[in-house]
Amino acid sequence: MSKTPDRASARPHGRRRAVAPNRSALARAARKGTDRFGNRSAVVALSLGLLAVAGGGAAATANSADLARTASVTAPSASAAQSPSPLAQASSDARAAADKAAADKAAADKDAAAKAAADKAAADKAASDKDAAAKAAADKAAADKAASDKAAADKAAADQAAAATAKAAAAAQPVNDPAAAQAYAASRLSAFGWGQDQMSALVTLWNKESDWSTTATNASSGAYGIVQALPGSKMASVGADWQTNYKTQIDWGLDYIKKSYGSPANALAFHLAHNWY
Repeated sequence: MSKTPDRASARPHGRRRAVAPNRSALARAARKGTDRFGNRSAVVALSLGLLAVAGGGAAATANSADLARTASVTAPSASAAQSPSPLAQASSDARAAADKAAADKAAADKDAAAKAAADKAAADKAASDKDAAAKAAADKAAADKAASDKAAADKAAADQAAAATAKAAAAAQPVNDPAAAQAYAASRLSAFGWGQDQMSALVTLWNKESDWSTTATNASSGAYGIVQALPGSKMASVGADWQTNYKTQIDWGLDYIKKSYGSPANALAFHLAHNWY
């Protein structure tokens, strides 16, 4: 017999050669196939199922290993499959920018509120200091006025007391004291521009009129006092005590002589000629 290969023994070899292209095709399909989520698991599972049916046994095992290696090499990582799209990234960046802007605004608002509170506190303190200064000034003014009023009241009281003392002294003075009256008249001559040479004429004149008596009264005319004023009330222009105070009477009489005659000597000459002056 010739050594022609037995067709039965060659059939398995031919079957294996027939499977090889299918395995290669399935591997290529596994490398290319992908679902919309970026996973190749469905294609790999389908390929493994086809291999088991078509070749079975060792061929299926070899094809399974080959497909597993292909899947491990070509399948993208989970992180790469889940990486965000450009639109999602832009949205995330916009949200981050908005959050930062909101945080910055909140910080700025807080700083502005703190500054406003500090400014208000400073303004309140300034107003309080101003009010305190105004109150202090008002208190000082009131104290100064009180002191001034007291000083004025004290002076008025002192003046009143002095006046009362003078009045009491005048009241104690004898109503009729010719010597004291003549001494006072001599002390007053210079006030009217005369010298002491006029004193003798004055003494003679008023001796004839009243003998230098403060209360001398002319029974027929009503003339009164040392100077015999007619009426006696004329002397009130010098002092209200004209009825009892010789000083008041003398001051009025000297002024009358000055205005009417110019000097006591001239007044005496007129009196000697007319018996009145």
